[in-house]
Amino acid sequence: MSHEPTGLALYDKTARDAAAAVITAYSTSFALATRLLGARPRPHVRNVYALVRIADEIVDGPAAAAGLDPSEERRILDALEAETVAAIARGFSSNLVVHAFARTARECGIDEELVGPFFSSMRTDIVTSQHDAASHDDYVYGSAEVVGLMCLQVFVNAGAVRPARPATELIDGARRLGAAFQDVNFLRDQHHDEGALGRDYLGLASGESSRLDVLDRIDADLAAAAAVIPRLPADCRRAVTAAHDLFAALSTRLRRDSPSDERIRVPDPVKAALAARAWLGFAPRRQTTRAHA
Repeated sequence: MSHEPTGLALYDKTARDAAAAVITAYSTSFALATRLLGARPRPHVRNVYALVRIADEIVDGPAAAAGLDPSEERRILDALEAETVAAIARGFSSNLVVHAFARTARECGIDEELVGPFFSSMRTDIVTSQHDAASHDDYVYGSAEVVGLMCLQVFVNAGAVRPARPATELIDGARRLGAAFQDVNFLRDQHHDEGALGRDYLGLASGESSRLDVLDRIDADLAAAAAVIPRLPADCRRAVTAAHDLFAALSTRLRRDSPSDERIRVPDPVKAALAARAWLGFAPRRQTTRAHA
């Protein structure tokens, strides 16, 4: 007798496989970190990442390269959000990535309070190119902090009979880790964002903030997140530690090296060493900063 999945089980598996293909194609670092997750949360985190990645691609170049103007990008993004919300309610979508996300959302308690701000930030990329401190914070909340909160919902609730609200300190840690990841990427992509997309997320071009201010904020956020990572479920700690330590290493390199057109990267052997360190159960690296947490 065959034990291969059929019907909805086969469709769910195919959707999960599609989400895994997205993360493998777009982020070697994130793919490496997810491999350190336990079997319980791993497919759900991939499902979250896949939807986030596709939405981001609508506003970050591929759609425009295909000939879409901003109004068409907006319509497609709005349609993706509407389909995502509907799929969470009904438990099915003809879009495989949306279907995978919706199954995760239903199991883990991800709702419109997190989905809505994410898509709002994606729409911001279509109409806003220059950010001040307030708009930066709003954008980072929707584009990164809520993604951290989605992952936290997975960490706490995957496999549970009924999703529960995570502890307050874990919520704060997830938000600050997401914010640190986003600000690191803003610094890494500064020249591309300004030159190719005409965007200044950090207010550096306008003098709203300085590079050192941003790095101090990143390190304060990383330190705050590191303090609560040991409180995560055991099958999630290694992966989150590896991701945290990778971005801590990027922050160190950004602080050490002068700004240039070349994107700062962590060499593969260093990534492997950080992953091994996390796998062995070491605590997250603690960042030192002159800023206040």
